[in-house]
Amino acid sequence: MPLTPDQQAEIDAQRSDPRQTLRATAPGIERHLYHARPCLDHGFVRVIDYMGDDAAICQAARVSYGRGTKAVSSDEGLIRYLMRHWHSTPFEMCEIKLHVKLPVFVARQWIRHRTANVNEYSARYSVLDREFYVPAPEHLAAQSAQNNQGRGAVLEGEEAQRVLDTLRADADRAYDHYQEMLSTDGQQGLARELARMNLPANVYTQWYWKVDLHNLFHFLRLRADPHAQYEIRVYADAICEIARDWVPLAYAAFDDYRLGGAHLSRGAVDALRRMLAGEEVTQENSGLTKREWGEVMGILD
Repeated sequence: MPLTPDQQAEIDAQRSDPRQTLRATAPGIERHLYHARPCLDHGFVRVIDYMGDDAAICQAARVSYGRGTKAVSSDEGLIRYLMRHWHSTPFEMCEIKLHVKLPVFVARQWIRHRTANVNEYSARYSVLDREFYVPAPEHLAAQSAQNNQGRGAVLEGEEAQRVLDTLRADADRAYDHYQEMLSTDGQQGLARELARMNLPANVYTQWYWKVDLHNLFHFLRLRADPHAQYEIRVYADAICEIARDWVPLAYAAFDDYRLGGAHLSRGAVDALRRMLAGEEVTQENSGLTKREWGEVMGILD
């Protein structure tokens, strides 16, 4: 189950005790507080706390840039200007703290984003639950022949069942041994910090993750991309929904200029100009490598 009974009881108690505040609040994200958004088979994302909103971004920008923003008549226009021209510091005025339950192998991808504050569940002090991520059949894919980091065709039939059976059996066997090492017939067992090393990378862990909006957008630009690994993309998509409600103007600009936009090299821009001028441009006469040419054509298509 995504939430333990104790966690659910804590959330219910917090929801039943609303408090008045003089600080700025964002109604959209207030609805996300104390709600766990399911991810994968046993995971979740939930908002613990936040600071700032769209207005906080504009307030910071007008303080830092002074008269330079006077020509921007609205908050929406200002935020789009900031996003368009990569002025990142005003977005750093907003922060969010999330409680995330996720498989260890997803956490090891996630932790590569080093611009956040993280506190993870400690298996040195506590015993991990018997919860392991096992892909749904439609996400059980073979290794891609073209991309060393990607997936190919979905496995089917007996081969898919064999892999699923192996994943479940190995996870159960590893956890059985984990429990046996922790306690052996009433005698003192192996230290938790050592017993945990036998667990596979699909066991679930949890952490609190606090990040400012600028760095959150950078995380989402990479992990909500269609080319990102499916398992971490599930979490990124869930956080996108939260961010959309929290800072709707900033998220719309992010979606337009980052998620839905494209960055072109000088060579690609030159090739595009030649195409618009009516010249027949091919990969051979474009000055671009085959890979970059294919990426540019993918954008244009």
